[in-house]
Amino acid sequence: MSVEDLKQSPMMNNMLEALEKGEDIGHYGRLTFAMVARYFVDNEELAQLLAKDRDTDENEAKALVQQVEEKGYNPPRREKILQWQKEQDFQICPDPDDPDACNVYNELTFPDELYQDIQEYREEKA
Repeated sequence: MSVEDLKQSPMMNNMLEALEKGEDIGHYGRLTFAMVARYFVDNEELAQLLAKDRDTDENEAKALVQQVEEKGYNPPRREKILQWQKEQDFQICPDPDDPDACNVYNELTFPDELYQDIQEYREEKA
């Protein structure tokens, strides 16, 4: 998997383009990006991508990647992304009015182990 795979999601592509321009995608944008992208790129590349954000340096980016990895965060659902988006200036979801937009589980193909983790969590919760 690669950055090119991430571009299949309009939301992730939007954030990738913003990062390439050195824009600040906000705390929740960086968190969302890390939670999704960690399934597509290695930790070093992920930290390098996040460090392109003008409001983040390399050490902060590495710390975020490590936190997401250690906590085992799964990609957020659309509802959570929209909630987080209200807390910052950068628009994480480029088309929040489209009910199908920013659902990374529909836009991207994750490794099977992610789906297994989610299923196990749901079973434990029930």
